Amino acid sequence: MERVAQYLLVVYAHERDGEPPIAPGAVARTLDRSPSATTEMLQRLADDDLVTYEPYEGVALTEQGRERAADLYDTYRTLSTFFEQVLDLDDPDEEARELVDTISPTVAQRLDDLLLGGERVPASPGQD
Repeated sequence: MERVAQYLLVVYAHERDGEPPIAPGAVARTLDRSPSATTEMLQRLADDDLVTYEPYEGVALTEQGRERAADLYDTYRTLSTFFEQVLDLDDPDEEARELVDTISPTVAQRLDDLLLGGERVPASPGQD
């Protein structure tokens, strides 16, 4: 499943910042994808019951999609913090989005242990 995690994370983050449905264009801009590629992926996610998608209206996570995105988001925040604080990367958020679905729960937990002694990385202000 190509980039499913990235799309779920972006929809999840946009939903945290506002009410769904999220405009497909906002998802496309965040991921720097074409509108057609974004539409195709949103349709695939809808077919997999991870989102509800109405063309020209927007997208919203289903309960199943929200649960999966929340798990991914915890790992994403951990990776982003590691990339920023330890590796001092220029764009830790983009790097974290690229790798979030390739990290096992064990690795994510070990990174948490390294960064914060086992406590989950706190969300930035406005991201709770």
